[in-house]
Amino acid sequence: MSSHGSSNTGSKASTGMASATTTPANAGVGDEKPKAFDAQGAIGKQFTESGAIGGIGQAVGGPLAADGAVGKQFTADGSIGGTVQSTLGGTKDKSN
Repeated sequence: MSSHGSSNTGSKASTGMASATTTPANAGVGDEKPKAFDAQGAIGKQFTESGAIGGIGQAVGGPLAADGAVGKQFTADGSIGGTVQSTLGGTKDKSN
C-alpha cells in the first residue's frame, strides 16, 4: 500500500475526469462549429482564396481574383459573400 492508504501500485501521470481526456469519441464535444456556408464551413471555405472554387479565380487572376471586380464580391466582406455569410454563416449550437 502507498503512504496515503491506497492499494494502487501504478502511478498516474494526471488525474481528473475521464471526459477531460480527448478521444475520437469525445473530440469536438461542446465546441462551436461553423455552419456549412460560413467562410470556415465545409461549403463556404471552398469559395475562399485557398479553396477549390475560389482558388480557380485566384489562378485566373484579373477580375476573378479576390481583389478583382468580380472576385471581391464573393469574399466574406463582398456583396454576395457578405450576404451568404450573414444569412447562412455563423456557428452551430454547441453539441452538448
